[in-house]
Formats: sequence, C-alpha cells, structure tokens
Amino acid sequence: MLYPLLLVCGAVLLFVYIREKIKAYSVKAVLIKSVVSILFLAVGVYGAWAAAVKGNASLLCPFVLMGLLFGLLGDIWLDLKYVFPEKDEPFTYAGFCVFGVGHILYIVGMLLSYYPAGRPMTVIVPILLALVLSAGNAFMEKPMKLHYGKLKPVVIAYGVILFAMVLISGSLALSCGWKEIPLNLLFIGGVFFAVSDLILSGTYFGVGKERPIDLALNYITYYAAQFLIASSLVFLG
Repeated sequence: MLYPLLLVCGAVLLFVYIREKIKAYSVKAVLIKSVVSILFLAVGVYGAWAAAVKGNASLLCPFVLMGLLFGLLGDIWLDLKYVFPEKDEPFTYAGFCVFGVGHILYIVGMLLSYYPAGRPMTVIVPILLALVLSAGNAFMEKPMKLHYGKLKPVVIAYGVILFAMVLISGSLALSCGWKEIPLNLLFIGGVFFAVSDLILSGTYFGVGKERPIDLALNYITYYAAQFLIASSLVFLG
C-alpha cells in the first residue's frame, strides 16, 4: 500500500506545485517542489528496503538512491535561480552538475548490476551515439532559436551524459530481452528525462517558450522520469 500511496501523493502535490509555479516564482513553490522530490526519493528508499527484506538487494540500489538524492538537490538549485535571479549563473551550473552526476550514478549502478560480460559494444555504441546526439543538439542551437551563451560547453557535456544514460539503459534492457523490469523502467524514465530536458532548453535558453503549457509539460515529464527511475528499485527480483 505504501508504494501506490507515495505515487498518489506525488501526483497531487505535483499538480499543486505546477499551479503555484505558473502563478509566481516563489520560495513557497520551491518548498512544494522539494516535497514532491522527497516523495520520489521515498519511493526509491522503499524499493531498496523491500528488496533487502526479500533478499533481493542489488548494487543498483545505492547508486539509484544517490542519483535520486542528487536529483532532489538539482530541483532546489534550479528553482532558486528564479527566486534569486541575481545568482542565476551559479545556480544553473550547480543544477547541471548535480543532475549530471546523478545520471553517471545511474549508469554505474546499471553496469555493475546488468553488464553482459564480454559484450563491450553494448556500452561503447550508446556512448558514441550520445556524443553524436549531444553535438547535434548544440549544432541545432540557432535553428531551434536557442542561445546557450557561456553555458554551451556545460550543455554539451550534460547532453552526452544524459543521452548516454538513456541509450545505455536501453542497450542493457535489450541485451536482457526486455525481461528485467528495473532496466525497462530506467530506460523509460531516461526517455522522459530527455524529453523534459528538451522542453527545459526552450524555457531556459529560448524566447517566448515559458508558456504555462511548457512549464506543465516540463514538470510532468520530469517527475514521471524520477518516479519511474525510483520505481526501478521496487521491482527488483
């Protein structure tokens, strides 16, 4: 009962947060968002605890939990840039860094738990594709009417890490015949994360892309990603 309860509470508070965020950037909105983030972390903790009780403890658990914790920190710092606009740049850098570290932790956890020995191409190919996709994203800056400015190197580096997480999880899931539910959830969560960040690029670096629908879709896809990633631990074993 605890798992669905956490999901329902997260969905309700997310609706409250989106409504508050559309009205105004405020410390109140940041606090509500922090609670939603604590709930996806709670899902991960519950999953790790349940797996340990069942004797299904996995190396995936600590890395996913640490990744979720970094995600919580990123949530707070990226929203504080709106509350304290004079500190926009350091909060943005901090947000990119902690989310990037979070994705690296997910990758390490997946590789330690599911890497098929003797098949390095399951990792090498996704990394090469991630490099291409991130470079392509940077190349399309002007056509997409975005302006990365001084943050362009950080955007490229983060893009490589994000796309690598998505593609490696998909590659590992494919190598397991899509039979490992945790990997499947990590892959789907990664896809939602990428979609969310693409929308976020428009609101951060574009002009006229901060409509209520843009904000709502960004947060819906983002929290769908985080709850799916956290849920990967619920379905271990």
